[in-house]
Amino acid sequence: MIASESSNENLEENIDKPQILQEHSENGQVTETAQPIEEREVLTSIHIPCPPVGTLNEVITNGVIFLMIWCVMWSFSGSEVLPGGSLFGFLAIFYCAILGGKLLEVIKIPSVPQLPPLLGMLLAGFTLRNIPFISQYISINSTWSSNLRNTALTIILIRAGLGLDPQALKHLKNVCFRLSIGPCIIEACAAAIFSHFIMKFPWKWAFLLGFVVGAVSPAVVVPSMLFLQDNGYGIEKGIPTLLIAASSLDDILAITGFNACMSIVFTSGNIFHHLLLSLMEVFVGVVLGALLGFFIQYFPSKDQASVPWKRACLILLMCVSAVLGSHRVGLHGIGGLCTLVLTFLSGISWSREKIRVQKIIASLWNVFQPLLFGLVGSEVSVSSLPSNAIGVCVATLSLALLVRIFATFLLMCFTGFNVKEKIFIALAWMPKATVQAVLGPLALETARNGGHRHLEGYAQNVMTLAFLAILITAPNGALLIGILGPKMLARSDPKHYKMSVDAVLLHH
Repeated sequence: MIASESSNENLEENIDKPQILQEHSENGQVTETAQPIEEREVLTSIHIPCPPVGTLNEVITNGVIFLMIWCVMWSFSGSEVLPGGSLFGFLAIFYCAILGGKLLEVIKIPSVPQLPPLLGMLLAGFTLRNIPFISQYISINSTWSSNLRNTALTIILIRAGLGLDPQALKHLKNVCFRLSIGPCIIEACAAAIFSHFIMKFPWKWAFLLGFVVGAVSPAVVVPSMLFLQDNGYGIEKGIPTLLIAASSLDDILAITGFNACMSIVFTSGNIFHHLLLSLMEVFVGVVLGALLGFFIQYFPSKDQASVPWKRACLILLMCVSAVLGSHRVGLHGIGGLCTLVLTFLSGISWSREKIRVQKIIASLWNVFQPLLFGLVGSEVSVSSLPSNAIGVCVATLSLALLVRIFATFLLMCFTGFNVKEKIFIALAWMPKATVQAVLGPLALETARNGGHRHLEGYAQNVMTLAFLAILITAPNGALLIGILGPKMLARSDPKHYKMSVDAVLLHH
C-alpha cells in the first residue's frame, strides 16, 4: 500500500515537471533542455480526425462517387467502360479535365490574377492524348464527341441569349454594336488574309478560319469584368457592362459567319447559291426562334409548380433539338439562330424571374465545360503535326490579334473614353476560349465523316490554331484584365451604381 502511494506521487511529480530532452553538443558533452508544457500540449493536439472531415472527406466522397458511376456504367455496357472503349475515354477525359481545372484553381501567385480553370481542362485533354502509354487506351466515338460538343455549343448560346440585357443594349447600343461587330469582322478578314499567304489556305478555308479566331470568350471576359465591377473600376462609364453585353453579340456573329463558311467549303456549286441558302437559314432560324420564344413566354403558366425547372427543361430540349436537328438535315445555321432568338425573347417576358433559369443552365454548363475543353485538347496530337505547323499558326494568330487590338482601339474613338480606357478595352477584347473550343473541331469532323479526306490537312490546321488561340490568349487576357484594370480604369463607389442582374448571372 505504501509502495503504491509512493509510485502515484512519483507519477504526479513527473507529470508536473517539464520534459527533459538530451542533446549532444559538438564536443561530445550531453546537455539537458526542458520542453515547456504548452509546447507538448500543442504537439499532442495535432491529429487527423477519424472519420476524416473537411477537404479530405470531400476528396474521398467524390472519388467514391466517380468509382460508383464507373461501376454502374460497367453494369450497363460492359467493355465500353474498359480501357479502349468510348465510355472509358469520356470518363478519363472528364475526370482528368475536372482535376486539371481544380489544380489551376489551387495555383495562386501573389499579386497575379487567378488563371481561368478552362486552361487546366484543355491541358489535361492534351496530356492524355500525347502520352504514348495512355493515349492508346483513349478511344472516343466521333459521333458521340460531335454531339456532345454541339450540345455544349447550345448551352453557350442559351446563356448568351438569356444574358443579353435589353436595358444595357438600349443604353449602350451604339458603342455595343460597334464593339461586337467591328473587331470580329476585322479580325476574321485579317486572319483570312494572313492564313492565305502564310499558311497557304484557299480563300474559302481562310475565311472559315477567320471566323473561328474572331470570337471573344465570355468565359474569360465576364468573370474578369464582374470582379472589376464589384470593386468599382470603370463602372461610372459602364465599361464592364459594355464588355459583358458585347461579348454575347460577338459570339453570335462569329458562329453565324462560321456556319455560312462551312456550307460553302464542304459543298460544291455556285458560291452565290450558298450565300442565298445561308440567308434563307438566317430567316428560318429567326422565325422559328420567335415562334418558340413566344410559346415559352406563356407555357408553362406561372400558377404551375416548379416553373423555373420546366422553363429550363423546355428551353434546353427545344434548343438542343434545333441545333442537332439542323445539323442532321444539313442546314447548320438554323439551330444556332433559333436558340439565340428563342432565349432572348423568352427572357424579356420573365424579367427578374429568369435568374433561376439561368442558374439551372449555368449548373449544367459546369458538367459540359470539362468535357468540351478536355475533348478539344485530346484532338491535338503533336506527332501528327507538320514540323512547321505550330510556327505558322502562331504567326497567323499573332498578326490577327495585333490587327484586332488596333482596330478595337480605333473603334472606341469618339465614344467618350480616354486613352487609358481605350487601351484597356482593346486588350480586354482579346481572350478566346469557348467558341474556339466548339468550332475548331467541327471542320475536322466534317472532313472525316463526309468523305472529304483531301481536306483533312486544312481542317487539322484549323483545329491546331483554335487550340493555340485558347492556350495563348485565355491566360494572357485574364492576366492583362486583372493587372491593368485597377491601373487604367477610374474607381467609383459601386454602391452608387446599379449592377446588371443579367450580367451577374453569367458568372454563376
